[in-house]
Amino acid sequence: MRTAITYTIGLGLVVMVVITLASGAGQQPVAPNPDSQYRLGPDSLPQEGVPKGEIKGPFTLPCQDYPGTQHTYWVYVPAQYDPKEPTALMVFQDGQAFKDEKGDMRAQNVIDNLIYRREIPVMIGVFINPGRKPDQPEPTPRDWGDRSTNRPTEYNSLDDKYARVITEELMPALAKDYNISKDPEMHGIGGSSSGAIAAFTVAWERPDHFRKVLSNVGSFVNLRSGHVYPEKVMESEKKPIRLFLCDGRNDNRGLRGGRYDEKMDWFYQNVRLMKALTKKGYDVNYSWGMNNHGQKFGGAILAEMMRWLWRDGPVSTDPKDEVERGFRQPAKK
Repeated sequence: MRTAITYTIGLGLVVMVVITLASGAGQQPVAPNPDSQYRLGPDSLPQEGVPKGEIKGPFTLPCQDYPGTQHTYWVYVPAQYDPKEPTALMVFQDGQAFKDEKGDMRAQNVIDNLIYRREIPVMIGVFINPGRKPDQPEPTPRDWGDRSTNRPTEYNSLDDKYARVITEELMPALAKDYNISKDPEMHGIGGSSSGAIAAFTVAWERPDHFRKVLSNVGSFVNLRSGHVYPEKVMESEKKPIRLFLCDGRNDNRGLRGGRYDEKMDWFYQNVRLMKALTKKGYDVNYSWGMNNHGQKFGGAILAEMMRWLWRDGPVSTDPKDEVERGFRQPAKK
């Protein structure tokens, strides 16, 4: 017996799943859930003895590039932040989902644990939501705002308008309160689904500001011509961007109404982009799981993605350097 269930997932996409139910002898068992093997590890959970950073906000950022809209954002300040020292920066799109304490990413825990163990530099984290009009609802971990905010336009369009939001509106606002390094190598940006292609577009358009990109189940598909990025990569001069891509074999595969559209196949287009970046000589890493369109796999490997993106932080090899050999302690007040 087959039954079809239509539902909306957290990344704003409607998915119809056909489930085969065993109703008698000889019928095939129900296939395992592709996300069933992915669980959060210790790096994603609060650990005893690890200094916890503070998430401040929400703050409201008026938007000039999309008149009439505003962006809500939160700022993660690590316990080791010293305002006298320029610090790194990591910006996450769909911030409400990346900082959700019960969600699949829990990025603040990952950052806490990795900073403490000196596996990434001390960094300010920013969790920014897509723009919305004041009378529109704020995105939530259950509804990311595809139908109620400016998310589709901002995140999926291949222009520099959203890059201007980040570099010309958000960055100056942050600089008023925090000592953020001006070195673009110290700036990373990431996201999931449409938030991932948005992060890539920001770095693509503004490599003078952002050079590290984290992409989970990126929507490099024909929502607004995102499938052309492999060709753009090959045709353009190589840019100083480092990327980590992750996706799953059961991400949206472009099958609709019995027809296949490769331009709407998330996994195929992610692999295609990886191949173009590799051929062009980019510093790119990738991991392909079994996952659906979501954050289960990305959350399970978020710490590893962050370690790889930020692997070139300064390291002392002096055996007498007791500071370097010790865990990072909170900054002195």
